[in-house]
Amino acid sequence: MTRLAAVVLTGGASRRMGRDKASIRWGGQTLAGRIVETVSARCAPVIVVRAHGQDLADMEAIVIDDPEPGQGPLVALGQGLRAAAERGAGRAFVCAVDMPLVAPALIDELEAGQDRIVLATAAGRDHYLAAVYDVGLCDTVDELASAGERRLGALIERVGAQRISISDPRWIVNVNTAADLATLPPLP
Repeated sequence: MTRLAAVVLTGGASRRMGRDKASIRWGGQTLAGRIVETVSARCAPVIVVRAHGQDLADMEAIVIDDPEPGQGPLVALGQGLRAAAERGAGRAFVCAVDMPLVAPALIDELEAGQDRIVLATAAGRDHYLAAVYDVGLCDTVDELASAGERRLGALIERVGAQRISISDPRWIVNVNTAADLATLPPLP
């Protein structure tokens, strides 16, 4: 099992944006559609973990529901990793839907890492939702969640991670507000 899947998390509450980020249109596509198209260049299958009822009809991906919406990304990550493992992947590139500048080159840089978790770092910050995870970590996620943990940092603390300082920090820019979206550079 060495195939690289992708897990895209779209089920966040989008409180600061005031509306569902996955359905926001930018560059002629929804943010979810753009991310799925981008990661599909390097990853298969692409699994989207969504909030129940989220309309994600405009993309080619396996769509599953977050089993505990509103509880943070840890459980959704575990669900996505388990779905990737069931489809024969050994690792998964994991990202959030609010990172519209994600590029295939980011995936290439992270996939070169060797640890069970390979995190993108930029400006001294780790980015848990711009990372490559071993799909076997879904059992560790289940253990943490059963103990009431909801922080992704708890998984990193338990397992450790390799950190890769990425060559272009724009790849991990996320949009949390309409102003953030308005300041994104135009697409080439």
